[in-house]
Amino acid sequence: MIGQSLHDLFYGFGVALEPHNIMWSFFGVLIGNLIGVLPGMGALSAISMLLPLTYTMHPVPAILMLAGIFYGSQYGGAIGAILLNLPSHPPHAVTCLDGYPMTRAGKGGTALGITMICSFFAASFGIMVMVFASPLLVSIAFKFGPTEIFSIMLLGLIAGGTMSRGSPLKGVAMTVFGLIVGCVGTDVNSGAMRFTFGFPELTDRVELVALAMGLFGVADFLRSVNRMHFVGNETKVRLRDMRPSKDEMKKAFLPMVRGTLVGTLFGAMPGTGPTITTFIAYAVERKVSKHPERFGQGEIAGVAAPEAASHSKTQVDFIPTMSLGIPGDAVMALLLGALLIQGIQPGPQLISEHADLFWGLIASFWIGNVLLMVLNVPMIGVWVKLLQVPYRYLFPSALFFIAVGVYSTNNSLFEIGEVLVFGIIGAVLLALDFPVAPILLGYVLGPLVEENFRRALLLSRGDMTVFFTHGISAAFMTISILLVAAQVFFGLRNALRARQGRKPEHLLPAAGKPLDEIAVEE
Repeated sequence: MIGQSLHDLFYGFGVALEPHNIMWSFFGVLIGNLIGVLPGMGALSAISMLLPLTYTMHPVPAILMLAGIFYGSQYGGAIGAILLNLPSHPPHAVTCLDGYPMTRAGKGGTALGITMICSFFAASFGIMVMVFASPLLVSIAFKFGPTEIFSIMLLGLIAGGTMSRGSPLKGVAMTVFGLIVGCVGTDVNSGAMRFTFGFPELTDRVELVALAMGLFGVADFLRSVNRMHFVGNETKVRLRDMRPSKDEMKKAFLPMVRGTLVGTLFGAMPGTGPTITTFIAYAVERKVSKHPERFGQGEIAGVAAPEAASHSKTQVDFIPTMSLGIPGDAVMALLLGALLIQGIQPGPQLISEHADLFWGLIASFWIGNVLLMVLNVPMIGVWVKLLQVPYRYLFPSALFFIAVGVYSTNNSLFEIGEVLVFGIIGAVLLALDFPVAPILLGYVLGPLVEENFRRALLLSRGDMTVFFTHGISAAFMTISILLVAAQVFFGLRNALRARQGRKPEHLLPAAGKPLDEIAVEE
């Protein structure tokens, strides 16, 4: 089994190293790195804007580019957090706690060097998990019918809704809203028009690009419209400053390993975003440290652990998305939608039916991470300058590219109107503290859930117990029920504590001021 996995991995390197594939992978990591540095943008906005470009591309380079944007943005986000105390994205808010104090102490270059080493180590470990887990998925691929697929995707919907940021009830409500949006269009079985409200443009469903750009691009710009300028400091980092000493590497090694394991564990769990992962990794380090009082004052472990957790999770996130069709977060849901646009059905059989795509993607992770290390070393100064671009120039430019990208999809002004509508809806929901990521999750998984649910009932002649009589399906349905029951239990307990005047218990520590100031949805 191990020999076969290594053989498949070498095949993947042959695919990933083809000139056009490596070119698109490089383009993806470069754009992702750039977007990751800029506050308020994020991988979601970048992938949404470039999604129309993939319509005319072969599936392999298209997915390699989008994946490069995803993990490239993880590298870029740490730069602003460490050098300027600007958590461009929530997962890096915890990096600010010790990264910025290191910069103020003249150790900013060391913090960046440690981040790059930890990121590459964690990504490599996550890739190896994918390599050796895939044969197990192939062996059970043919045991998955419509009953099993429905139960797995139902678990993905429930996990994504109940584990999102904020109230689980709000998360479930947004998931249901996404399911309703996913029902718009022509019913596959009956041919009936559903929720089109007389608009012929809606017969082919709401456009994925319009929905994503509205919820994650326009909505965030509208909410940030009053932040007209950004003032950074004159931080300078030289190449030799980024080389950590042996003592510093020794201090970072065990936190790096523990953070990698935390990220790997949470990457395999659908619905757990990267923010949760980094805060838990940081909390674990404080618990096991002999000097917890040093955290928050420039402790190197406080940088190594969360960054390693973020990158290992980023890689392992692809396992449930590609092999089971369960996206771990909103970015994975968008990548899932990109696969469906290309006519590729995610699931256990993807590995055998589209081996070039799966193994080429895994090999490209290593190539992309090497490219990122090469890119970041000489371009740190450029990224710092970009952090000082005024928002009055950044946001209008981004809105222009969003409009161009949406229009180029189908040459339709109606879809630009869709972006505007969903942008306004997203801004209102964010102002009311509703998570918008579950909307995208419901939209992408909803039609697949409906299709497999109807197919399973047709095969069982309407017998609902079929979901509990099949072993794999019964296991996932049981987990779904337990997940809902756990959320109800904790919700009632917190309500009781609040009535008694006690503070409710939360799973995570408070994110602090930086995360409150820049709250980009996962």
